[in-house]
Amino acid sequence: NADGTYCFRIGKSYRPTLTCTPRPIPAEAIEADAKRFEPTAGKLTVYLVRKRWGDSQNVVRVSSDGGSAVDTVPESFARWRLPAGGHRLNLTWPEGSASLDVAGAAGEVVFVEVVGSVWAWGSNYRLERGNAAESRQRALPLRLVADVG
Repeated sequence: NADGTYCFRIGKSYRPTLTCTPRPIPAEAIEADAKRFEPTAGKLTVYLVRKRWGDSQNVVRVSSDGGSAVDTVPESFARWRLPAGGHRLNLTWPEGSASLDVAGAAGEVVFVEVVGSVWAWGSNYRLERGNAAESRQRALPLRLVADVG
């Protein structure tokens, strides 16, 4: 969008459903750097990957005690650099919350998948540790919506 935000679009009609980021997304050069999936010296790098067939709406916020919150939309990913050690990631969406404990050393890369499904009667999300190779492949075609740390 002209204001720098990114919207996930579902439907091809003249009235599609849009789920948009609340803030502008990083530049394409930063996205290209993030897609190298390299570690950050002195930090634990967490990649949040959100791409599942049943996840088609909702801005989902992931927060932690060690860093700023990250807002994701469907079919997006985020790079989050946190202090080394253990962290509890907290996921919130309009209808609920979930959490996951992750730990890592400085210079380590961890993948976390945001797994969700949206139905007419509600939505459900959870966080789970991702397989590095599978999560990388899933993240490559996605837009980087946040780069924190």
